[in-house]
Amino acid sequence: MAEYILLNEADRTSNTVLTVGTFDGVHTGHRAILDTVVRKAEKRNARSVLVTFDPHPRDIINPGEEGIKLLTTIQERSEIIQELGIDEMIVIPFDRDFSLLSSEEFVRDIIYEKIGVSEFVIGYDHQFGRNREGSIETIEDLGAELGFETYVVSKREVGDQAVSSTSIRNILSEEGNVELATKLLERAYRLNGTVVHGDKRGKEIGYPTANIKAEHPQKIIPKDGVYAVRIRVMDHWFKGMMNIGTRPTFDGSIRTLEVNIFDFDQDIYGKEIQIRFFNRIRDEVKFDGINELIQQLKDDEKKARQLLAEQ
Repeated sequence: MAEYILLNEADRTSNTVLTVGTFDGVHTGHRAILDTVVRKAEKRNARSVLVTFDPHPRDIINPGEEGIKLLTTIQERSEIIQELGIDEMIVIPFDRDFSLLSSEEFVRDIIYEKIGVSEFVIGYDHQFGRNREGSIETIEDLGAELGFETYVVSKREVGDQAVSSTSIRNILSEEGNVELATKLLERAYRLNGTVVHGDKRGKEIGYPTANIKAEHPQKIIPKDGVYAVRIRVMDHWFKGMMNIGTRPTFDGSIRTLEVNIFDFDQDIYGKEIQIRFFNRIRDEVKFDGINELIQQLKDDEKKARQLLAEQ
């Protein structure tokens, strides 16, 4: 998987086109900015960089009991960023001391002194620094002083549709609308995890499943239900269907993530796995008995194969 660089490991390179932000989800609005970074870096024969943060700044500035739910873990974000052609993703460990930096200190002491910058790309509505005091004007003024250019990605370039990480989080967790999430992310929503042992009920009824432990406890899990998915196992892709929920037919009470991988029969306990969600098939429901459940699983499999064949 793609690797990111921590700030203290980064090399300073003055010929660098960069942007800064959390970029959770790397959705269609983010991509307009990142595409601009890549294009301008190619024109300058420069390094293209995304400077981002971990953990999410809101967890430090406004800590809640569980923390903010994530569309992308830092590792997933790194993988997506690399797919988009960005040379480096530099991660700043975000803590209380860092949150107290002024916007000017951040640009001068971190961006300019430690990373290097020849052109700073910023979204038209971006604010940053302590109390979000930093603005486009802040960067333009410091650029004039320190010798780098500023490019503002306009609202027109981002597009008319209002897209936010928060709205996509709600679409997934409250609606399970993975089709709409795919449109807003410009790719299927993904979930990384490890295959762990379950109670093997699926195998007993002819539908063996891999039980998944999510890579990150704050990763958003789509709403309970059955989904058509693709699965990456040991660098190979397979089709399948995934159930998220408590398995009410078996009077379950613990939320589980189970995926039935089509045309697959290997021992993958302990293996890393990636799920990509393409379609929501139905809600999770309680059936009157095992036979009724098995018939529904047959229907689910038929529907999932059909939907995935159309992708």
